[in-house]
Order: sequence, then C-alpha cells, then structure tokens
Amino acid sequence: MTEPLVLTSNAGAVRTLSLNRPAALNSFTTQLHEALMAELEAAAADASVRCVVLTGAGRAFCAGQDLADPSVAPDPTPGAAPKDLGHVISTWYAPLVARLRSMPVPVIAAVNGVAAGAGANLALCCDLVVAARSASFIQAFTKIGLVPDTGGTWLLPRLVGSARALGIAMLGDKLPAEEAARIGLIWQCVDDAALTETAAALASKLAGMPTRALVATREAMAAAQDMDLGAALAEEARIQRDMGNAADYREGVEAFRAKRAPVFKDR
Repeated sequence: MTEPLVLTSNAGAVRTLSLNRPAALNSFTTQLHEALMAELEAAAADASVRCVVLTGAGRAFCAGQDLADPSVAPDPTPGAAPKDLGHVISTWYAPLVARLRSMPVPVIAAVNGVAAGAGANLALCCDLVVAARSASFIQAFTKIGLVPDTGGTWLLPRLVGSARALGIAMLGDKLPAEEAARIGLIWQCVDDAALTETAAALASKLAGMPTRALVATREAMAAAQDMDLGAALAEEARIQRDMGNAADYREGVEAFRAKRAPVFKDR
C-alpha cells in the first residue's frame, strides 16, 4: 500500500505534517500540492489543533518544484507550446502561500535538510523557522532562468532587507542554516540531533498561548509593512479592542493577578 504524500501525527494540541517524497527530496508535484493543501485545511478546521509543525521526511525539507512533473516539464518536441508556469503558480503555489499565511494557528517550519527554491520559501512562509545545523536554504530560481516565487519576492526583503535579499535571490548560492539565523532569515539554528525536540517544545509552548492573539500579531505585523506609523497605530487600536473583548484577555489578567498559569481557550 502506498504511503500518503503527507504524513500526519498529533501530540496534544500540536499537529505535525511531514512532506513524504523522500526519494525526490520532497519536491512538489501536483499530487503533493493537493495532499498538503488538504492537510492544512484539515488542521485549520480542527478546533483541537493549536499549532502546526511542517517538516520533511528523509534527508530534505523540500527541494522545490519537481522539474519532471508534467505540469512544468518542457516538451522537447520541436514547435511544442511552452508550459504556462504562471498558471502553475496561480493554481498551486499562490493558494498554498495564502493558506499558510492565514492559518488560524501558528505554523513552525522544522527544516531538517535542504530547502531549495519553492521549498525555501515554503519554510519562510511559516511563522517561525527552526533549522538543523546541516540544513541549507537556496533560492535556486535563477539557476534555471526563473525568478523567486512562492512568496519569495515579498518575503526576502522583509526578512533580511533589500540588499541581502537581492544578493540571495540573484546569486542563488547555498545559505547554511547558521548563516540564515545570523542574518535574521530564520528564527533559530540548532544541532541536528536537537531539531525535533526543539521544534516540539516550541510548538507545545505556542499551543499553550493565546492563539487568537498570536495569529493577530502575525497579521498586524504583515499589514504594518505597508502603513505609515499613524495608520499602524490606528490598526493596533482596532485589533486591541477586539483582543480586549476576548475571553483570553480576561483569563490572562485573572491568572496574572492570581499568580497562576493561564489556561487559554480562544482560537
């Protein structure tokens, strides 16, 4: 019986999704896109899930697009029509990015090996990225005559600034996880043996925190990038009004006053 393309496991309120094409370094096919989107939708709809961890089976996180997949492989027949890569982006990658960036719970990328091309930006779409020391990030697009996709043109300048972003994208060189952490591209680099434990501990911590506030923090920071200070302050006031009316705020204040651990339930 064929294994699923995305493996799922649960530990308390944390759901782990593992891309499962290890022989192909977890590179994307149409079928993998369908499987991952279905699992993300299921996690989003499951009220018992308060954090998602995304990782890869085997020795890679995700090597990006599988160039042998019929959706992108050029037809060698003379005069054959070129593949419409824009259609592929619009149909598969753009919805995937939108789903990750709008998840109702925090998402952690546990990068266990190479994250290349769309795989690198898949990780960067997550809220926090923890990488094994042997992992690497490669914006491999220019190597085959393309530009960064899967949100790369939006993400990279915001994470590391325009000068570094352009160099990383144009040169397409391998960026070791330790360097990625040093320049602020990712949250943390850890020893290989500690990756699973570190990601699990971080996910458990986030799962116990006020989920609505965590998601609102993600959304507010993203929105503020396109605002002036006055608009950002107004948006903060609007969001804080909503947060202040939520049960988690009352619970947090009561727990603080009682010097006990809070039990957050909003999602």
